[in-house]
Formats: sequence, C-alpha cells, structure tokens
Amino acid sequence: METPQSRAAIRGRGASWSPANRFEKLHVDLNDVDVVDVDLETEERPQRGTQYFRDETKSVITRNNSPDVGFETSLNPYRGCEHGCIYCYARPTHEYLGFSAGLDFESKIMVKTRAPELLRAELESQRWHPQTLVLSGVTDPYQPVERKLGITRGCLEVLARFRNPVAIITKNRLVTRDVDLLRDLAAYNGVAVNISVTSLDSNLQRVLEPRTSSPQARLDAIRHLRNAGIPTGVMVAPIIPGLTDHEVPRILDACAKAGAQFAAYTIVRLPWAVAPLFEHWLEEHFPERKEKVLGRIRDLRQSRLNNSQWHTRMTGEGIFAEQIASMFAISCRRNRMCARPKLSCASFQRSTTQLGLFG
Repeated sequence: METPQSRAAIRGRGASWSPANRFEKLHVDLNDVDVVDVDLETEERPQRGTQYFRDETKSVITRNNSPDVGFETSLNPYRGCEHGCIYCYARPTHEYLGFSAGLDFESKIMVKTRAPELLRAELESQRWHPQTLVLSGVTDPYQPVERKLGITRGCLEVLARFRNPVAIITKNRLVTRDVDLLRDLAAYNGVAVNISVTSLDSNLQRVLEPRTSSPQARLDAIRHLRNAGIPTGVMVAPIIPGLTDHEVPRILDACAKAGAQFAAYTIVRLPWAVAPLFEHWLEEHFPERKEKVLGRIRDLRQSRLNNSQWHTRMTGEGIFAEQIASMFAISCRRNRMCARPKLSCASFQRSTTQLGLFG
C-alpha cells in the first residue's frame, strides 16, 4: 500500500491522498497507485473528477453553542468543498458521511438542493427567533458548482424576503453575482460580507487553495461590493505562521485600499486528519519550510499541532500569538478598520400571519 510520503501533488487539488476515516475499520484508497496499477514513470496519475450527491436533509439551519465562533446559527448549502484548501478545519466533517477528509472532501460534494425551500419553512415558523444567520460557517457557499446550481442565491432570496440578517464568508468572487440581493439586505442593515484572504501570492494560493478565486479577484470583489454600498470586510484566515504571517500587514493594506471596512483573523487549525494532510502538503510544496512552519504551530498550540481549547483555538497562545495579534491590531488601526458590524433584526418580517387557536 502506498504511503503518504510517496505521493505526488495533483494539479487542481489541495490533498493528494485520502487518509483513513477514523470511524471506519476498513480503508481502501482508490487513488492509491498500488490499487489502480499505474506506473508513474510512464503514465500520468489518474485524475479524480468531482462528484455531486443529493443531500436529503430535513432542516438547514445549524445551531452551535461554541463560545468563540461569534454566531449561533448558520446555513451550509454544501457539505464538502471543491475549493480544496489543504488547511480546512472542516475536512474531518466528511468522515461522518463515510468519506475521507482528503480527496473525498474536495471531490465528493453533498448538495442541499432543497435548502431555499427548507429555509423558508424554518423562518416562517414561530419557533424562529430572528437573528443573524451565517453563510456558511463550515464550507464555502460560493464554491464552483454554485455558479450552476444557484442554491446559495436561492437562500439569499429567502433571507431578503424575510429581511433576516446574514453574514457571508467566502473566498470566491462569485459573491458579486448576488449584489442585487445583498443591496436589498443592506438597506435594512441586514448583511455583511467577509472576503477571506490568506495570501496575496498567487503562486502560493494556487497550491494552498487550488480552486478558489485569485487574490486579485478577491480584491476586485471587495471593490465591487463596496461600490454597491454593501458592508464588506476581510477575514485574514487562516494565518499560517512561518508561511503567511509576514503578509498580514500587506493583506490589510491591500484590502483597505479596495474598500474593506472591517477585519478579523484566525490562526490555522489542524484537527484530526488535517494535521497529516497539511504535513504532507508542506513536504510536497515547501520542504525547506516544513520544520519551521510545524515548529511555529506547535509553539502556538502548547507543543501540539492542534489544540481545541475554547478561546485560544482561534488565535493560539504564547509569544508568537501575541506578535501576530499586535501586528494585526496595528495594521487595522493604520487602515482605520473596525470590528465587524452588528446587524439588525428590526426589519424582520414573515410572509404570512400565523393564526392563533381561535382565529
């Protein structure tokens, strides 16, 4: 059986292998050259196309009680993400579906085709207490297939009809397609868009986040949204110490110049299978930096590659965490960036009036 160390990078994919699912006893990697019997010296490695599966979930609003994520409810139109960001903390969620956190996560996408319909029903219910809903919180709502399926747009149409506030996080310029709906929500202080920018280096972006929009396209998205009067900021996320941390001031300067009004950041997290995937990715693309990057992450995570402790898991701790926090704060002050805005539920409206028991 092939080992992770013997694998080669796959063009257009973040992961190059599928680590064993921690919930499954049997593991067969169909991308393993020993299984598919390919001679890498004479043949190209087999490419894995993206498959889409219908997700028949009965509800779409997800609730969490995490004290450090900043929101309580979110909506994820897709499970899995074709963007293929190698560091994505959501990769292990695919293991609950019987898939792997590696290639499966970015090539086997669950699609919630009924999401707009289900969202409408949940907002119409008297059980729904108006509050900011996050799109998506786990996987990107504007990954490539959204251009064809329009599920995220359908959800935004529902949110605009109800005037329910929404905060969007994305790495894809496709968000500008929905500027008409976002402008409607902005009229009621009901929307904030966060464009995630990890690096301004397009060469790094292509291997770190292979199917995301380019850094320049993300800056263009910020400019486009701001010109339309839509509150827009930047998520410098995740900051990878030893690889992208030095870019933080330049990222904030560029985003502010494009019109970004607010900013936030997180430090890279490597839960479960993400750690070996990320280690192997470093060996593939930046072997000379591997030990430095992993060493810095361990310095931030109490000598581990991941620490899920509340209140420090997003920012790390120790001297390097303090340096990053200080650098970020100074750059925000210089660019007059503020914290993310508080959205309003004051204009929320249901489309029908629920009658009482006696009419």
